[in-house]
Amino acid sequence: MPALIIQAIMLGLLIAFYTSRTVASTLSQLAEFKRTHGLSFVVIASITAGALIPELFLILFFQRGRPNRRNLRNLLFTIPVWGFDGSLVDLLYRSEAALLGDVVTMPIVLAKICIDQFGYNVLFAAPFGVLTYEWKNNGISLRPVRQLFTWEHYRDKILPTLLATWAVWIPLMAIIYSLPLALQFPLFGFALSFWVLLLTYMTNRFAGEIEADAPLALATADAR
Repeated sequence: MPALIIQAIMLGLLIAFYTSRTVASTLSQLAEFKRTHGLSFVVIASITAGALIPELFLILFFQRGRPNRRNLRNLLFTIPVWGFDGSLVDLLYRSEAALLGDVVTMPIVLAKICIDQFGYNVLFAAPFGVLTYEWKNNGISLRPVRQLFTWEHYRDKILPTLLATWAVWIPLMAIIYSLPLALQFPLFGFALSFWVLLLTYMTNRFAGEIEADAPLALATADAR
């Protein structure tokens, strides 16, 4: 259900971009802002969407507005992780545009989705996302690093993450890749913000309490 909500919002933005001058103008200004500020925009947007917003959400709605050391510990981990991850995603989008062209046609969009979801995601993003949160949850232990290169670990931990990621993000990437390059990362960040908030809410709501590592749910999005 949360995935359908995000996909519907993103589809609405895509349709509005091509049918509404007002929306197109607003998004074009966002694209120009991204062009102007480059990597700094990417890093700040990634940290905001992946680290700051979910932690603030936890504090406001599940900790009754009372921050604690756990929140600081989470941020010390998630800020560099999301800053790094966001810069790689932006590099991926720019590399695909350089390789295949910044055009919106069915073959190009499909090719970019395949590179993104069945190349980058399978070989790096999903293993990286699972590994980093396992590493944190194991007390910065090297044990998850050693397990990473085993088939059992990939089958039990990474493959389920990939399946969940594909169900959510393949439709979202079809929407994102149907936009000009300069808008792809900003709209990715927008989708990520909603996805992270919904995952954080569900994780804590269904647990009935604040999980020490509720942002672990973000690993699914990070596997993007």
